[in-house]
This record gives sequence, C-alpha cells and structure tokens, in this order.
Amino acid sequence: MNKITILIGLFAALLAGCAPSSPVGLVDTSRIVANWSQYQGYQAQLMMQEQTIAQSHESTAQKQSDAQQLQVRYGRITQQLTAEVQNAAEQVAKQRGLKLVLTRQGVGYGGIDITPDVEKILNITERATPAPTST
Repeated sequence: MNKITILIGLFAALLAGCAPSSPVGLVDTSRIVANWSQYQGYQAQLMMQEQTIAQSHESTAQKQSDAQQLQVRYGRITQQLTAEVQNAAEQVAKQRGLKLVLTRQGVGYGGIDITPDVEKILNITERATPAPTST
C-alpha cells in the first residue's frame, strides 16, 4: 500500500508539472482599433490630410514630398499607438501572471482574452462590435 501511495504521489506531481505554468494572453487588436477614439482621431486626421494633398493644385513633385512627410508621420503615430497597446498588455500580463501576449489574429485556439483589461488601461469604451475574430 505504501508503494501505491508513493506512485500516486509521483503521478500527481508529474501531472502538476505538465499543467501550463505560463498562460498566454491574447489581445484582439481589431477590436481595439474599432473602439479606440484616439486611434480613430488620428486615422481621420491622416485621411483628411491625404485627401488635401491629392486635391491640392501643387506640382506632382510637391505632392510626392507632402505624401512622404505624411507617411513618416503615419509611421510615428503607428509606433506611438503600438507602444501604448504593448505597455497596457504588459501591465495586464504582469497583473495576471502571463508570460506571453499575442494578438488574437492568427491564433486559432487557446489563450486568455485580455482585451477588456487592455481597453480599460487605454480608457477605451467598447462600442457594439462583433465578438473577437478567431482567424
């Protein structure tokens, strides 16, 4: 009977060791983009500036120069917003003991959806949107 108890104890220890010790968090970036007013504002500004450039009566060379400057600005804004989402996801990961956070896009199965927590940190009010995408 003593050997059985030891075997059961070893088996339980092995199973405990197989349990995931570092869950994966998932962030639905399309949901964040759809609901984040800061992102929406930047997007509207950039689109308006793009239309202004296209409709201007300036030379083609000047339009190309203006478009390049707009592209640089777009890159900086994208980096800033991406950093904000990453920082928020990192905060949530630390709070929840997650070792890895991925975007939901491209993950077919598994993970813990931390999108609502990230949205809370970013002060995003959820609008009526479809459920997170699974592709």
